[in-house]
Amino acid sequence: MQRVVVDPEVPPDVAGLFRQNGPLLYRFRTGRIPKVYDGARVPGALLGALGASSLLALGATVVTGVPMRFLVPLLCLYLGILAVVYIVRKPSPTDSVERVLYAHSLRWQGRHLILEDFDYGARHLLGRVQQAIDFILRSRVNTLGMLDSVRNSVMLPAEEWEIARLLTKLSALRAKHRNLARGGRAPEVAAAMAPLERALAASEAAVVARVEALERYARHVSDAERALLSQSQIDALRAHLPEYEQLVAETGAARFSAPEIGHLSEDADLLQRALRDSVRSAHEAFRYLDG
Repeated sequence: MQRVVVDPEVPPDVAGLFRQNGPLLYRFRTGRIPKVYDGARVPGALLGALGASSLLALGATVVTGVPMRFLVPLLCLYLGILAVVYIVRKPSPTDSVERVLYAHSLRWQGRHLILEDFDYGARHLLGRVQQAIDFILRSRVNTLGMLDSVRNSVMLPAEEWEIARLLTKLSALRAKHRNLARGGRAPEVAAAMAPLERALAASEAAVVARVEALERYARHVSDAERALLSQSQIDALRAHLPEYEQLVAETGAARFSAPEIGHLSEDADLLQRALRDSVRSAHEAFRYLDG
């Protein structure tokens, strides 16, 4: 499932909040905004009510002669009711998250894209982009620093954002184009729209090329992953070679096993070369993507 795409310039904590709350962002887009409470007004009202009640009680004491101690319980009851009203109206934690998210969505408007910003074809391409990027960033060869992990962490999210931004433009123009073509087209209208259709097709092809470049990079990383796994397995086998050699020597089977054991070392050397070649190919694919 595609995630919310966020401009890399948005602060990481805000970006994480956007990615976790795609449905809420869609609600805001459709006009269903959270109710806004001013939490500071109720405590101020309580303080104001306390001052007004104190003055009222003092005035009642002066006018009626009733001792203040009889009016204090009524005053406390009144303030208790106000406190209960404040607690009931106080925003819940969930509502607070919605309000914070809404405030960020206004501040970073246009810097985050939700699923509904893309048409069906664009969603499919976006899914391919995010799948390739996630695989690269989570790969062992990347986390072990065998790739340029620092540049990956900066450049790949930027590439995701740029492709997503272009896909939303394509989606919007395709929708407008379909609306213009609805209900049939006269020959002169079709002729006028033909260059626009070619422009759309060329733009989509350019975006697809960027997606395919990312996927080629991911395939090279996958090759390096397989070579790394195989190398680690061969290394584990080589660590147990002395035990096998001892067993062979004790059983007198050395003349049968020596060639097979030699092949193990050859396989390890081949895998090391394959790993180096795979990593080098991944670096070359990265440079092509960066260009």
